[in-house]
This record gives sequence, C-alpha cells and structure tokens, in this order.
Amino acid sequence: MRRAFVSACTAAVMTALTLAGCTTGPSDRSGPPRQQDGTAALSSTSQGRELTEAESILIEHAEHILVAKCMEKEGFPYSVAPMANAAERRGGGFVLSDIDWARTHGYGGRLDKKAEQARLSDPNNAYANSLPEAERIRYSRTLDGDPSHGMLSVELPAGGTVETPRSGCWADTREQLYGDAATWFRARKTATSLTPLYVPDLVKDKRLVKAVEAWSRCMREAGHAYAGPDEIREKLHALTQGLSPAQAHATEVDLAVAEATCAVETSLATTARSLEREYRRTELRRYSDAVATYQRMRLAALSRAEDVIASES
Repeated sequence: MRRAFVSACTAAVMTALTLAGCTTGPSDRSGPPRQQDGTAALSSTSQGRELTEAESILIEHAEHILVAKCMEKEGFPYSVAPMANAAERRGGGFVLSDIDWARTHGYGGRLDKKAEQARLSDPNNAYANSLPEAERIRYSRTLDGDPSHGMLSVELPAGGTVETPRSGCWADTREQLYGDAATWFRARKTATSLTPLYVPDLVKDKRLVKAVEAWSRCMREAGHAYAGPDEIREKLHALTQGLSPAQAHATEVDLAVAEATCAVETSLATTARSLEREYRRTELRRYSDAVATYQRMRLAALSRAEDVIASES
C-alpha cells in the first residue's frame, strides 16, 4: 500500500511541480502556469529573487506587445490578448492550501474552460489559418522562427534535449527583454527543469508521508476518503462528469475547500513547501549558477517590460 502511495504521489508531485519548458517545441513561448517556478531555495547567493505572479504577467504582456510590433514590421497583424490575472493563475501545486481561493474557484475548472475558450478563439490562430499555404508558412516562420536558420539547444538536468529556433519574432523579443536570448533559453530550461532530480526522494521522505497520512485522516473525518491530494485529481473528472456546470463547480468547491482546510490544519502544505526548499538547497547546488542567472535575467526583463508597457500608455 505504501509503495502504491509513493508511486502515485511521485507522479502527482512531478506533474504539479514540473514547469513549462520541459518539452521540445518550435518556440519558447511563456505559458500561464498556476504555480511559481520554485527556484527561491537556490537563490541565497544570487542577486536575484522570485518574481511575483503579477510581475510575471507584466513580462508576458510586454512579450506579446513586442511580438506584435515585430510581426507588423513583416506585414502581419498580431493581436495582444488580455492576460489572465494573478488570482486566476493560482491553485496549482501538490495540494491546495488557500481556502478562500478554493471557495471561489474550486480546482479552477471554470478558469481552465475560460483559458481553453480563449485559446480556441485566438484571433491570431484564426488569421494564420485563413492564409494561403505559402503565406501561412511565412507567418509561422516569422513568428516562431525557421529551424533552417539555426537552433538553440540545451541538455536538461534529468536527461533529454530541448531546442528552439534562433530566429523569429519570439526570439527577437527575448533578445530585447532578456539581453541574450541564447543565455536566457539555457538558464530558463535548466532552472525550471530540476524537479525530476529530487521529487522521487522527496515523496518518500517520512516527514511528507506522515503529513499526507494526517491530511488523509482529516479528509475522512470531513466525509472525503482519499489517500492523498493526487487521488482527488485523478478522480475529479469522473466526479463531475455528467453534471451541469453549476453542479460541477459546487462539487469542485466542496472538495477543494475540504482539501485546503485539511492542508492547513495538518500542516501538509507547509511541510511540502519546507521539504521542497530543503531538497532543492541540498540536492541542486551544482545548478545554483543557472538558477541565479535565470532570476537575474527575469529581474532585468521586468525593468525593460515596464518601459515597454509604459510606452504603450
């Protein structure tokens, strides 16, 4: 039983904590994750710091403004969509611990549907799909880059390699914001791909196992029999399938509030965060330079992003 718990918990924590940037793709666009990068534990000797969610959103907004200007120079329109706010991006991670957020958003089901609808109705995708094939290819290469013009690559700490084109408006934008797109790409992909190196040991730590067991007892007392937060995520779709949107949201909220309440009362959330900081500090020392570079470049980009947005006012 313990082995099954550890296996499931490892998968859940890896999924919850592993960040955007761990897959190979044609571009290195920023996504809207609902959790922070988790690099603070390695930043004690750097000049950087973790950005707030609002600061991260500001940088993303500036990125899209610069991409739009770049595309327009090449003769293509590009729409800058409204950014999701900080509250909408919360809720990710191993366990919910914000009771107020859970009471409003449940597990974020409505937010996920809103984001998916925004993706499906993206005017940039609609415009690209309306173009003749040759122009559609030129649009894609202008935006995301042409692999034939060279690729940036980096080996991930846990194995595997990711690549992104050196050219294109996204690459030009990152050069403007971060100062050196190649250094940024390598630092970001390294700093945000470290969780596989320590999570398998973290989830077997007796302190976390004990905290999860206490959380599970609390949940049973509240009428919800789950071995861990990962089990809720696995079963949530089945629990809400076939319900009306209002009923599905009510089911989410009831379960999410119970999860968050028990996470606070049993200290599961604080235990998980404390252990993650400990494991990152002790197990990832050799990557501290990459994390420090990542944080410093994010701070520099924030200052430039503020100027970009101010110029649009």
